[in-house]
Amino acid sequence: MTSTTERPARNGVDTPTLFATLDAVKGQNEIAKFQFRASNTWVTGTHSRSTASGFYGAMQEMQHNSETVLEFDHPQVLVGTDHGPTPVEYLLHAIAACLTSGIANVAAARGVDLTKVTSTVEGDIDLLGILGLGSGSVRNGYEQIRVKFYVEGDADEETLRGIVEQSRRRSAVYDVLANPTPIVIDVVTA
Repeated sequence: MTSTTERPARNGVDTPTLFATLDAVKGQNEIAKFQFRASNTWVTGTHSRSTASGFYGAMQEMQHNSETVLEFDHPQVLVGTDHGPTPVEYLLHAIAACLTSGIANVAAARGVDLTKVTSTVEGDIDLLGILGLGSGSVRNGYEQIRVKFYVEGDADEETLRGIVEQSRRRSAVYDVLANPTPIVIDVVTA
């Protein structure tokens, strides 16, 4: 067992629980299997609403502390009513949030106190692909996503860069975006 008394909470991360979780998963790999879920309902036009509340993890059904509701839409220039960000914009938030939480966890595990972590994320899309006007040569999704971090803490530049790199290597969202993920679509009609 890893001693948690030597690792105080750091960067808002419950470091003792982080290491206890690592030890528990090492001892029983089955508890690492999770399934996250979202449900989405069309509102009108390009506007839809998603909710997330329940998930499976640590070998049991679980609930978040509160249900999260997300609004999706397109801006007016893309035939929407701008009731929320586009789905592809949520991907930018997801990669930023996943990497940022990883940075906090990795820094805490390595004993580094962070004082500031901010990022900007940009993604380039050519609508010729989505609109079917690219003659098959233009992809529908992002051509490139760029994430720029500004990180401050009580470590040197090399250490801080290493923390960001370790976060990238362990990021689930980065992995999903950078590697093909099988997607199964089932349709039920009334």
